[in-house]
Amino acid sequence: MTSETALRDLNLLPKSERTNETSSKDILAKPYVEPSDENVGEKQRKNTVSLVEPPVNGSEVGHSGTDVVVAEVEYIESDKLNDLDDIDECLKVLLDGLGSKDWVLLCETLNNVRRFSIYHKEALQDILDNVITLVVKALKNPRSAVCKTAIMTCADIFKAFGDTIVDSLDPLLVQLLLKSSQDKRFVCEAAEKALIDLTIWVSPVLLLPKLQPYLKNRNPRIRAKASMCVSRSVPRLGTEGIKDYGIDKLTQIASSQLSDKLPESREAARSLLLELQTSYEKSPVLAPEQETPSDEPLVYSWEQFCESNLPKLSAQAVLRVTSSITQEAPVSGL
Repeated sequence: MTSETALRDLNLLPKSERTNETSSKDILAKPYVEPSDENVGEKQRKNTVSLVEPPVNGSEVGHSGTDVVVAEVEYIESDKLNDLDDIDECLKVLLDGLGSKDWVLLCETLNNVRRFSIYHKEALQDILDNVITLVVKALKNPRSAVCKTAIMTCADIFKAFGDTIVDSLDPLLVQLLLKSSQDKRFVCEAAEKALIDLTIWVSPVLLLPKLQPYLKNRNPRIRAKASMCVSRSVPRLGTEGIKDYGIDKLTQIASSQLSDKLPESREAARSLLLELQTSYEKSPVLAPEQETPSDEPLVYSWEQFCESNLPKLSAQAVLRVTSSITQEAPVSGL
């Protein structure tokens, strides 16, 4: 799927994702109908972190006066996931499980994808494209339980496969930017963490071109999350990598975000500009040849570099930011 196709998803948030919902760090709950039981109420009172999601299609609870019984599904951190008991059997049913309409089974299967990524990533290699397609579908699921588990699955896939998933990254990236920009806090936090993992495990040379289109998205929250990803990714290039990638191009990108609507975008731009200034001063650009010969080559200062590569007003804005940061640096160390 191309970036252009994926971008269309940015404006298609389901209404069900706009509803307020209690967040849960550890346990999710699925309702189903069962005859009244005195212990049910007591169990629900004890599970203060349980999340009872309403039926998506309105058909799961069909009778009034019935009690809701909780089926628990855990959000398990990666370092606490145990290995698979039967690798071959799990692999046989993996794609079917990812396509299941039973959301509890789907969450369990997503966790198995995470286990494969952590312990047996080579077993996923041949079906990875199909797995990613179904994970994208799970990211779009209106149930927050499925959505968050799918987000956690993305993070483990990034760590396991790194640069090898770049060709399949677009649909994952667009969904993670969406989820990190929505109102459900526990989903938003999981998506932000997955985006951080993305900037860690995927090479910035490959990732930055994927992020750039989102810096111009009409949704300011999407732009802010993309700006933050760019700001985290660029330092991993190193001084020589920044120079090779194009410090002029990166400076223009950062400059464009300085006047953005949200403070997160502007803060990310300031952080990026400081990184670029530091990198530039380690390896400055040579000035054009002067009419008067000189024994030492002349170089552009940071100010001259900005003025030669940016419109006048943009250059002034960049220099105000970088000069103020430079002047404040010694004070902060006192």
